[in-house]
Amino acid sequence: MNTVKVYSGNEIMAASVKNKLEEAGISIVVRDNIQSATLAGFGSLGQVVNIYVNEEDAEKAKTIIAAD
Repeated sequence: MNTVKVYSGNEIMAASVKNKLEEAGISIVVRDNIQSATLAGFGSLGQVVNIYVNEEDAEKAKTIIAAD
C-alpha cells in the first residue's frame, strides 16, 4: 500500500487535520519531526508534522483539508 503526504504544518493544525480525517474514516500516518528531534536531543523549527494517507484516500483527504 502506498501512502501520500496530504498535509505538512505545525502541531496544532496537524492535530485538527488528524481529527477530521479520522472522523471521516480515513486511516492516517503522522510523522512528527518535532517529537523525533526532541527525543534525539536536537531542536526543530518550522513546519515539521506531516500527515500521510493511503493513496486511494488521498483525494478525499485533500478535499476535507481544503474545506477548512
